[in-house]
Amino acid sequence: MQTKIQLSLISVALISSLHAQDVTLDEITITSATKTQQSIKDVTANVSVITSEEIQEKHYATVTQALNSIAGVNYTSYGGIGSATSINLRGAGNNRTLILIDGVRYQDPSSISGANIAHLMIEDIEQIEVIKGAQSGIWGADASAGVINIITKSAQEGTHTSVNLEAGSFNTKKYGVSVSHKTSKFDVKLSANKITSDGFSTQAPRGENLDDFEDDAYENLTINLQANYNITDNAKISANITAIEALKEYDSFGDADDTDMKSDISNRLYSLAYLQTYKNHNFTAKIERSEFSRDEIGTTAQWGYEFVKEFEGKHTNIELSDTIKYNENDFVIVGLGTSSDEVDYIMTDKSKKNKKNKNNFIYLTNSNTFDKLIFTQSIRYDDYDNFDSKATGKLGVKYNLNEDAFVSANAGLAYNVPNIVQELNPWGGANEDLNPEDTESYDISLGYKNFKATYFHNKVTDLIDWYDPDGWGGNPAIYKNLDGETTLKGYEFEYFQNLTEQILVSLNYSILSAKDKDGESLANRPQRTMKVSLDYYPIYSLHLGAYGEYIGARYSQANDKGEQTGRYTLINFVANYDINKNFSTYAKIDNLFNKYYQVLNGYATAPRSIYVGINAKF
Repeated sequence: MQTKIQLSLISVALISSLHAQDVTLDEITITSATKTQQSIKDVTANVSVITSEEIQEKHYATVTQALNSIAGVNYTSYGGIGSATSINLRGAGNNRTLILIDGVRYQDPSSISGANIAHLMIEDIEQIEVIKGAQSGIWGADASAGVINIITKSAQEGTHTSVNLEAGSFNTKKYGVSVSHKTSKFDVKLSANKITSDGFSTQAPRGENLDDFEDDAYENLTINLQANYNITDNAKISANITAIEALKEYDSFGDADDTDMKSDISNRLYSLAYLQTYKNHNFTAKIERSEFSRDEIGTTAQWGYEFVKEFEGKHTNIELSDTIKYNENDFVIVGLGTSSDEVDYIMTDKSKKNKKNKNNFIYLTNSNTFDKLIFTQSIRYDDYDNFDSKATGKLGVKYNLNEDAFVSANAGLAYNVPNIVQELNPWGGANEDLNPEDTESYDISLGYKNFKATYFHNKVTDLIDWYDPDGWGGNPAIYKNLDGETTLKGYEFEYFQNLTEQILVSLNYSILSAKDKDGESLANRPQRTMKVSLDYYPIYSLHLGAYGEYIGARYSQANDKGEQTGRYTLINFVANYDINKNFSTYAKIDNLFNKYYQVLNGYATAPRSIYVGINAKF
C-alpha cells in the first residue's frame, strides 16, 4: 500500500526521500537562501522547511506553533492568540530575524520587536522557509540570526475553490475561502480568512485560575490577492497584496481584569515585479511596500508621563537583480536597490514625532558545484544616511561524502540597524547615537541518512538593549549599545524515520547557551528543548498524530533568576479523515493533558483546547 505520510521535517540533505505522496528532496525548492529558486539539496545554508502538507495534517493553530516545531526555534508570547509574540531563533531576539511574506519584509519599523507574527494566519500558506545563521550578506539588516520566508499558496491550472471551517474552545471560529484561476496566459488567486475568539485573559498571576479573570477577545481578517500575467513566454508581471485587519484586547501591566486596552492593527504588504528571461539571464525589477499602523485604544497619560497612542511604520524597497547561469550548475546573482524606513507616532498629549532612514545597497552571490562539492559566496554593501556604511558577507560549503552522508559549514558577518523607535524612544530618553549591532556567525553540520547534527556559534557586539541608569524616575531610560559580547551557541540534533509503512516518527533536540558579556544567561531562553512527532496511518483515508514538546530549564530573569518557567511537557493530538476527494474533516486537542505552564511569567497560556473542522476543495 502506498503510504500517505506527508512531509513533516526537512533539513538540508537530511532525508533522501519521503513517503509524501512520492515527494522527494529534488522536488522541494526554496528561494530565501540565495534569492533565487534552488533545490533544497543544492543549498549550503542550514535550512528547515514546513510544507502545506504538514500544515494540513497537523492543523497548526498559528504560524508560531508551526515554527515552534523546528529545531533551534522557540517563542515568547504575552498571552493567547493574537497577543504580542516573538520568535527566538537560536537564542536571538525577534528583531534579529528577518521575516518575509512572499519575499516582502514584514518588519515593522515602528515596533521595537521587529515583526509581530501573532497576526499571521496559517490557512493560506504553501511553505515556510527558515534559513538559520547570519544572512545579512544576502538580505541586509535585520537578518543577523536568520530569515523566515512565509510563502502563500498560488493558483493551480484551471479553476479551483476551497473552503475551510473550524470551531472550538474559547468560542473560537475560523472561516476561510480561496478562489483561483490559471491559464497559460495569466493566473489570479484571492483568499480570505477570518478568525474570532473570546480568548482568555492575557495576564494571570502565576498559579491563578484563568476563569477568575475577564477574557481578552481577538479577531482577524486576512486577505491575499495574487496575479501574474505572461506578456510573452519569457516575460511576466507579478503583483501581490496582503491585507491584515486585527483587533486584540489585552491587559495593562498588573491588571488582569483590564477591560479598556485594545490594539487595533492594520497591516498592508504590496509588491509589483517584472521578470524577464533572456538567454542565460533572469532579470527582475521590483517595488515592495510594507505599511503598519496600530491604535492602542485605552492608552492614557499616567503618573505624569505621556505614552504612545498611535503608531505608523512604513518600509519601501526598490530593487533590480540579474541571475546569470553559467556552466552546467553554476550561477551568479547581482543586484542593487534602495530602501527606506519611516516612523510616525502620536502621543497621548497629541504631540507627534517622525523620522526616516534611507539605505542604498548592492550585492553579489555566486554558487559553484564541483562534483560532490557545493560552494556559495555572498557579499553585500549597504550605505545608510544615518549610520556608517556596512559591508557584510557569507560563505557556505557542502560536501556530499556519498549518497547517505554529507558535511556542511557556513560562516557570515551580519548586522542589525537600530530601530527608529529605539532611537526616538517615546518611553524615556532619545538616543540618536546608536550604532548597528555586529554579528559573527558560523555553523557546522554533519548528516547521515535520516540524522543530522549541527553546532552553531553567534557572537554579537554593540548589542542594543534597554538601559535604565537609576531605576524608575530620575534620569530617563534609553536604548544604548552595551559593552562587551553576547554569545549564543549550541547544538541541534534532528532525526526522521519510517518505523513501519504506516508509522512515521521525527524528533529534534536542541541545546542552547545564551550568555551576555559577563557570562550570565539571558532571560526566557530554554536551555534544552525536545520536540517529537508521531504520525500513524492505519488506513489510507485516516491519519492520527501526536506531537510533543519538552521545555527544559528557563528563567524569567537573567542569570537563571526569577521564576522558573520551563521544565514541562506538552502534547497535542490530531485526527484527520478524508471523506472523499473533495471533503475532509478533522479534530484536534491542544495541550492534551491540560498542563499548566507559562512561557512568560505572569502571562496566561491555553489549557486543554478542542477544535473540529472541515475542508472542501473543488
